[in-house]
Amino acid sequence: MESPFKGKTGLRRVWNAMHYSIAGIRAAYQHEDAFRQELLLAVILIPLALLLAPTGIGKALMAGSVLLVLIIELLNSAIEATVDRISLDHHDLAKRAKDIGSAAVLLGLINAVMIWGLVLFA
Repeated sequence: MESPFKGKTGLRRVWNAMHYSIAGIRAAYQHEDAFRQELLLAVILIPLALLLAPTGIGKALMAGSVLLVLIIELLNSAIEATVDRISLDHHDLAKRAKDIGSAAVLLGLINAVMIWGLVLFA
């Protein structure tokens, strides 16, 4: 069965999608400590990347790596919310899903550190 919210087209779909996205960012900010921390880092690091990187590609890589961490954190938070919606009981598959989401965030952070290090010091 399709969602009743499907079927919008054109500018109306884009407008709705923008509002859903803003609501998602707002929800993550209100309910997810890790997202708030990473967003604060992004507010500091993205302007810093634009000042420190010697080339346009370096600026893009450094800022993009920080944005990628935020994207991964949003997906991880969505996974955690979905798992918690299904059940708050301990289950090995629920733990696995949450741990894998957390691992994705860790790899995103490692990626950002590596990119910053390579752009600035290599």
